[in-house]
Amino acid sequence: MEIAEIIQAKFTSVQQKAVVNVRYTSNFIGQYHNNYMAQFDLSMPQFNILRILRGAKQNPISVNAVKERMVERSPNTTRLMDKLIEKGLMERVRCDSDRRVVYVSITDAGLEILAKIDIDMEDASIFARNLTDDEAEQLSQLLDKMRGKCQLK
Repeated sequence: MEIAEIIQAKFTSVQQKAVVNVRYTSNFIGQYHNNYMAQFDLSMPQFNILRILRGAKQNPISVNAVKERMVERSPNTTRLMDKLIEKGLMERVRCDSDRRVVYVSITDAGLEILAKIDIDMEDASIFARNLTDDEAEQLSQLLDKMRGKCQLK
């Protein structure tokens, strides 16, 4: 179903329609993924944190580095990390030379849950099946182009 039908709106331009469609689709996919992650007792931002830590190849990285790499920036990243620590999925490591600096790393339990999610998510990605490889690449390029030179402040 087309976006104009879904939200029952008339758009002033095709560009406005595209932006609304991107926002609507982003929220739609986000809701789907949030529901999916609930079975693992994770939120999408927590999942994102774990993936960032896995990408660090089990080397501790600073909390600020994690915040900078997040797909969805969140003001409560520290609280999200606290919950992951409580679940035993990540740990804090204090810097010996500067006690103000805090590093974080993923635990074996965190790696195990990501491995399970990787397998399940591959099967559960209904959105990817709706596009050919060429269409997915074109969509990615168009979204990159849409962001253009805009920078977040």
